[in-house]
Amino acid sequence: MARQTLGQHFLSDAGWREQIARAINVSRDSTPGLAIGTAAGYCWIEIGAGHGEMTAYLATTGAPVYAVELDAPLIARLRALAAAKVPNLTVVPGDVLEMDLAAIAAGRRIKLYGNLPYYITSPILRRFFGSAALIDEIHIVIQAEVALRLVARPRTRDYGYLSVLTQYFSRPVIALKLPPEAFRPPPEVESALVSMKLPGEGAKLGIADSGKFLEFVKACFAQKRKTLVNNLRGLATPEKVKDALAAMKVGAAARAEELTVAELATLYGKFG
Repeated sequence: MARQTLGQHFLSDAGWREQIARAINVSRDSTPGLAIGTAAGYCWIEIGAGHGEMTAYLATTGAPVYAVELDAPLIARLRALAAAKVPNLTVVPGDVLEMDLAAIAAGRRIKLYGNLPYYITSPILRRFFGSAALIDEIHIVIQAEVALRLVARPRTRDYGYLSVLTQYFSRPVIALKLPPEAFRPPPEVESALVSMKLPGEGAKLGIADSGKFLEFVKACFAQKRKTLVNNLRGLATPEKVKDALAAMKVGAAARAEELTVAELATLYGKFG
């Protein structure tokens, strides 16, 4: 039974599971993976493994699979699955927001899959990106409205801080859209599979301190409808911000939503 407090919506439809598997290249019809037990240079870490709806697909790659799960009854079920059928599966009890992904991977490169609780998508993504240097791919099933924010481009309604954060670290695309009836219980919203390849735009921007840059971006978007001149008053005088924008050939009335990730990086460099 799904627990509402954990935001659980299980991927019950076999047809949609297969479509996801094909989209992330773990279908049995995909390129054959390694034989079970063969040393792999990467591992899968699955977040919120549930009943193991997608776990078996990940395991067919032959790579080690680490299933992170918080719900005790589901942990027991996953352990039974590992013992009976999936020797390359290790169950990791606990909260992903407290997990050390590097310790779990033990020197391997990481591919991540998760059917995420919609109410904590952003904190989980920030946690993932904290280990971005170790990760090759991220595939997450999330609320469709949030998915649009991850892939949004400048000058669109959905473009904001979360768009910049995601695109700084990865190259996101919406791989699938899923209806509520793909899940049990069905959520009240549409869902989507977002696939991200790493690294993202940040790899070519030469920013020494990603954390400071992203704090700057957060300030730029502090009040989305306000101009950069107003949002950056705590960092620089209006005149300095206007001069910086003019040097970039950007108008003084520009808002953060009008600037690309690269342009935000250029603006950040003028205040370093």
